[in-house]
Amino acid sequence: MQETLFYLRVGHFLPSSMSDSNTSNFTNPSTFILLGIPGLEAAHLWISIPFCAIATTAVLGNFTILFTVMVEPSLHEPMYYFLCMLTVTDILLSSSTIPKMLSIFWFNLREIDFSACLTQMYFIQCFSVMASGILVAMAFDRYVAICDPLRHSTILTNSVVAKIGLAVMLRSSMLVMPNPILASRWPYCRTNIIPHTYCDGIAVVKLACADIRASSYYGLFLAFFITGVDVFLIAISYIQILRAIFSLPTKDARLKAFRTCGSHIFVFLIFLIPSFFSILTHRFGQNVPLHFHVLMANLYLLVPPMLNPIIYGVRTKQIRNQLFRLFTRKGT
Repeated sequence: MQETLFYLRVGHFLPSSMSDSNTSNFTNPSTFILLGIPGLEAAHLWISIPFCAIATTAVLGNFTILFTVMVEPSLHEPMYYFLCMLTVTDILLSSSTIPKMLSIFWFNLREIDFSACLTQMYFIQCFSVMASGILVAMAFDRYVAICDPLRHSTILTNSVVAKIGLAVMLRSSMLVMPNPILASRWPYCRTNIIPHTYCDGIAVVKLACADIRASSYYGLFLAFFITGVDVFLIAISYIQILRAIFSLPTKDARLKAFRTCGSHIFVFLIFLIPSFFSILTHRFGQNVPLHFHVLMANLYLLVPPMLNPIIYGVRTKQIRNQLFRLFTRKGT
């Protein structure tokens, strides 16, 4: 018999035979059902191969950077301390999404506890905001190192670096907290099926049968005000850095400084552009195919943690040299 279809609040059609029990009236579901990538369920196994490779590269690469900086005293400098903060954040961000995502792709384990879903939502958003703050700190470090090099060691002392890291952590953990609190208060009386591979904030609250403007407005506040302030601060830092670079006397000095800053700018762009795309399409991109949006949302969380250690490991001479020494030392 041909399947009938029902319409979800998220604006997409799903087979009603998939889970009729999940569409009954209830206000506090004990579990949510994660669909994975809607429309591409048959390809989940194949999609999992590049996703798993990206995640493995991200975790191994970030652990390698972290280990290299820890064991080499010559890398105990503010820039590398901030890099370690970024690598830890990337590892935690990957760990928040990859296990559940692969369990959906490989074992069809789609259920997630309601409280676990809200916890995952919180940590994904928290680590994303944290990464943005760390990139601001790295931009400030480069600004001081290039524009005022004689005072770099006195401005960015170990205690100042620790305070900046603590401030970034507190900012992200406190500002993101209202999102899961608001989500836990909404009634979910139509469906508990989430057309996603993880508990994305707006995808969850769109399932509520209530006025969710508070969640929507606060999400936009986080996206545009917090990230907007970070973008502004980074832009100001690099404008000053570029002015200082072009005033350097020799071409080699300008090229060296520009390469260092170029890799930082590239890291920020690959973090920022997919992030804004995901946020905007969730709210305003009704014509964007759902599977394309979910794929982009996953790549936004997976690709930056993979590229960060590659960019910093390959393009940063100090780390590249220390890695070479570590491996040649082990080889002998």
